[in-house]
Amino acid sequence: MWIREREKIKMRKQTIKGLAVGLVAVFALAACGSSSSSSDTIAAEAEAEDTTSAEPAGLACEVTDTGGVDDKGFNQIAYEGLLQAEAELGVTTEFLESTSDADYAPNLQSFIDKGCDIIVTVGFLLADATKAAAEANPSVQFAIVDSNTSASNVQGLTFATDQPSFLAGYMAAATTQTGIVGTFGGINIPPVSIFMQGFALGVEYYNAQKGTSVKVLGWDVAKQDGTFAGNFNSLDDGRNIAKSQSDEGADIIFPVAGPVGLGSAAFAMESGGKVKIIGVDVDMSISNDTQAEVYVASVLKRIDSAVLAAVGSALNFEGGGTDYLGTLENGGVGVAITSDISSELGLELESVTAGIIDGSIVTS
Repeated sequence: MWIREREKIKMRKQTIKGLAVGLVAVFALAACGSSSSSSDTIAAEAEAEDTTSAEPAGLACEVTDTGGVDDKGFNQIAYEGLLQAEAELGVTTEFLESTSDADYAPNLQSFIDKGCDIIVTVGFLLADATKAAAEANPSVQFAIVDSNTSASNVQGLTFATDQPSFLAGYMAAATTQTGIVGTFGGINIPPVSIFMQGFALGVEYYNAQKGTSVKVLGWDVAKQDGTFAGNFNSLDDGRNIAKSQSDEGADIIFPVAGPVGLGSAAFAMESGGKVKIIGVDVDMSISNDTQAEVYVASVLKRIDSAVLAAVGSALNFEGGGTDYLGTLENGGVGVAITSDISSELGLELESVTAGIIDGSIVTS
């Protein structure tokens, strides 16, 4: 669903909190059901408890893609999920940052050797390395963001980001002043192009409903191809692509490119309000708050909640372990609107959201 106000997305902790409450209740009932004992016995038990440290719930480990845990987006929100697991489940956590694809396999092996109870890998590009490691180590649990594998000990965490991107495209088409909007990706892989496809289809849907002809730069729906930086790291590339699309008339740009998009935001800041940006993965008006003014919305991909749930599942805090798909309906994806929109547009977005959820509006 879409969120109009600018507020930090909070983690979904109900299941974990319910576990904690349940455990407290069990201990409380056990205490109430026991026969009365002497104060000496109680004191002795308390003293023994004080001298016994609680065992860690397990070791949860995470291997990032390039960009690192401070990339203000994809890797960072996955890491926040790991930290939530530490806080809510009592697990010990460790992470390794990959600086290139050559780091994937060694980082995974390092955590296998360390004895991690679950290893979370962050990103589609780690799929081959994750599958190989999982097949070679069937007793180790894995989870991977943005991919599924055939290995039985790997939980896939995927997201229907075409759905909120469709809403963002509809909103962009409704609010552009030039009649031209743009998008571009980091690398042409499915977890990136799915955003761009949804965005472009959202613009097309707006045009069909309103009889307008808003143009999309950077993605061709029919050809399933568009503009890509070729990486997820270069802020200069993000700046240059945004400038190029601005020169062609785009006044709202949707970078699906991790830190590359920060370069686009920097260009938007320099444009003096001429260009606005739609953030990706997280509410960029919060994670990139020094440039908050350029973001009109952000397409949310709640990787943090999925990572938290995967760790809990692997350590038997909750049942499951099956592949996960985040949708508008289950709250796994969404849109944070951080600009003023009309009440009429707000109602239209609610109607479009309902159509996406019931299947009457196709977003991919």
